[in-house]
Amino acid sequence: MNKYNTMVIVGAQWGDEGKGKMTDVFAQTSDVVARFAGGDNAGHVINFNGKKYKVTIVPSGIFNPKTINVIGNGCVVNLENLVSEFEAIKNSGEKIGKLLISDRAHLIFPYHSEIDAAQEDARGEFKIGTTKKGIGPAYQDRVSRMGLRVGDVALPNFKEKLKANVAYQNKFLKAMFNKEPIDFETVYKNTMAAYEKIKSQVIDCGLFLESAIKEGKNVLFEGAQGALLDIDHGTYPFVTSSNCSANNVSLGTGISQRWITNIVGVVKAYCTRVGTGAFPTELKNEIGDQIREVGHEYGSNTGRPRRIGWLDLVALKYAIRISDLDEIFITLLDVLTGFDTLKVCTHYTLNGKELTSVPATNEEYEKCVPVYMDLPGWKEDITQVKSLHELPQNAKNYLEMISKICEVPIAGFSVGPDRKQTVLYENKFNK
Repeated sequence: MNKYNTMVIVGAQWGDEGKGKMTDVFAQTSDVVARFAGGDNAGHVINFNGKKYKVTIVPSGIFNPKTINVIGNGCVVNLENLVSEFEAIKNSGEKIGKLLISDRAHLIFPYHSEIDAAQEDARGEFKIGTTKKGIGPAYQDRVSRMGLRVGDVALPNFKEKLKANVAYQNKFLKAMFNKEPIDFETVYKNTMAAYEKIKSQVIDCGLFLESAIKEGKNVLFEGAQGALLDIDHGTYPFVTSSNCSANNVSLGTGISQRWITNIVGVVKAYCTRVGTGAFPTELKNEIGDQIREVGHEYGSNTGRPRRIGWLDLVALKYAIRISDLDEIFITLLDVLTGFDTLKVCTHYTLNGKELTSVPATNEEYEKCVPVYMDLPGWKEDITQVKSLHELPQNAKNYLEMISKICEVPIAGFSVGPDRKQTVLYENKFNK
């Protein structure tokens, strides 16, 4: 097998697949870990040495003291939250790596959060399930070319730029939602205080990463959310506000696509989804409740219970295509222990016709009826398994079936939340 010095880790479902765990695992042999999309609405949980840590905007490689962690230009950053999170990590008692921030990453301000919450409330029955962290409005400002970026804070005219933005957004909040104005002086003061703490960590992200790759360093790119939440290719409009498929790595970090050599999609052994939107294999029964409790399926950032469903291979094959996945890694395989029969969706029917891909509209997707394949389950405890051959035969069959139908190799699987409960068929980084 080929060895690589760049690797991408992305979610291949609706998020919450275990990307943080897998980024942490691969970060142990990474020189650099770079986030390329999303904001602090994407919580990643990392377990090791009997402890649990949660990160939102800080890359998941932070707990390797030898790793440099980079927040790319494709991310949106709330400076106050970033500083608060990073200081909590520094005070955790763990040895940690270095953190750098792209000078081209866009900033989230308090008015973005206010607009986010007001817009979500105004949607009524058409709510999309936003975390109200200001992510969407920050990306709106980016594409409407009125956003402010990390590199702008050091400019002599930053105060005037921010003041103009606050005035504009206050007019919008008042006219559209009758909200009280945001105090400019408070926003400016807090922004400058946070920036002072990270200004020495601001870099040209693309230049830094390309140099690292050319030097032969192992560079790991960490995704947020999942491919089915991608703003262009996800289950619109119930998606996130950024391109979170692997195709955004080069744009979200400032490097050429030719440097990307291996893309791994993280896949749960079943499906989950948070918030609203079509979910063909959803289980609204005791089986779904059991999987939720055994898998601790509650949002790491919000605490919201996740919706549970059988593994959907139609959606997975779609994610494999839009992210050009080379391999997939299966997480939470242990959660399926104890079932007599496991179901896997192989295709849908829509208006009496067979469908083998995800339709464009949520209205059509909600009408899709899943067609299942039944597979025998297993009863054996697999949480201490260290290799593929130690798995029960039915668990092996389950993995083989996924690989065969999706026509993509499996890179490994996990049997518990801890870093040590990870089985990699081969570590294909250079080191």
